[in-house]
Amino acid sequence: MPGWLRQAAGGLPRPFWFLWTGTLINKLGAFAIVYLAIYLTGPLHFSQTQAGLVLGAYGAGGALGTVSGGVLADRWGRRPTLLTAQFGAAALMLALGFGRGFWQLAIGAFLLGVFAEAARPAFQAMMIDVVRPQDRLRAFAFNYWAINLGYSFAAILAGFAAHADYLLLFVVDAGTTAVTAVTTLLFLAESRPERADGRRLTHPAAGGPASGASPGRPAGLGVVFRDRVFLGYLGLNLLIVLVLMQHMSTLPITMTTQGLSTTTYGWVVAVNGIMIVAGQLFVPRLLAGRARSRILAVAAVLIGAGFGLCALADTAWLFAGTVAIWTLGEMIQSPSNSALVAELSPAELRGRYQGVSSLSWSAATALAPIVGGYVQEHLGNTALWLACAGVGLVAAAGQLASGPARERRAAALRAATTRASAAIVPRTRSAVARAEVRNAA
Repeated sequence: MPGWLRQAAGGLPRPFWFLWTGTLINKLGAFAIVYLAIYLTGPLHFSQTQAGLVLGAYGAGGALGTVSGGVLADRWGRRPTLLTAQFGAAALMLALGFGRGFWQLAIGAFLLGVFAEAARPAFQAMMIDVVRPQDRLRAFAFNYWAINLGYSFAAILAGFAAHADYLLLFVVDAGTTAVTAVTTLLFLAESRPERADGRRLTHPAAGGPASGASPGRPAGLGVVFRDRVFLGYLGLNLLIVLVLMQHMSTLPITMTTQGLSTTTYGWVVAVNGIMIVAGQLFVPRLLAGRARSRILAVAAVLIGAGFGLCALADTAWLFAGTVAIWTLGEMIQSPSNSALVAELSPAELRGRYQGVSSLSWSAATALAPIVGGYVQEHLGNTALWLACAGVGLVAAAGQLASGPARERRAAALRAATTRASAAIVPRTRSAVARAEVRNAA
């Protein structure tokens, strides 16, 4: 075990562990949004429609935040974007706890979504900046483990906090967000890549051999949406997220129609968190040296098969078995996805690429209950779950077919980074030599 732990965690840089610690602290206190619908329809006596609009406002703000946060991370810097987003989210979370009127809460939720989600692309970009390419799979696996560990404890702690006072949910959430911001302020330096001569790095992207950025000015957001290789990959990932998110919408409906209680649904889905917390740290060693397109294809098949088998499940134990299958797929898909997005992101545009990637997840999360609910209502449970299995197979085939093009793009970006680094070394050494001469004089 000590040897495995050194292999799994060894060599990751100090800034990564501060990012990781901030993630864990933040997720341990992630109470408010999870319980917001219950808070609005319970103590505040909002209608379900009003509660849905407030939650929708948070989602709309989050969509804006992921894109704007990605742009700011590239133009302004990772650290100032993180600090603004984290301190802003802490203040807005506290304000939301004291809000009572519908418009107060709707506007507050929208602004909270903007600030809270703006931190995500800056955080991801900084993690890519500070971690070596060969260590990113391990780093993302560790971070994903911290997220799930934090959420697991948060779900338990939030129940006690809500029982005492709903305001406590917002206070604790704001407090942990503020602690994360202080961690960023004290221990993390700016990591945005820059040339030694002060100009921004340029890399191949969608338009051809260069990103289109002029010296000193990065390319616009449009370059991400013209990157067909990257968008093709996001499209495949969107299919998988559409399937994964059924566990929050149509799966509980299927289980209740089978006569199972909501409590049973809770412990069945808890299998997902237990497996990730117990086994996620073993995943990097399992995946080391394997072709990414095949890993992602296997993940898609497992996720599709897990949900597809829901068509045959009719007891709690069978449903728990399906959760175990698609969780295995999620465990290998998530870090592989993050590492691949990192390799497909040009250094000067990492924030933008991470923002668009996060936006695709938000879009899939919003579409999943709509598409799944429509199929479930009009075609039935069996058709829904068999369709999920089919989507998994389609995504797997797409991963295998598009894998070579993605690897060529990743190789081109690595080569461009190497050339840019080599180009600035002579200038850097010359500048140092001139400075030494002036000092000697």
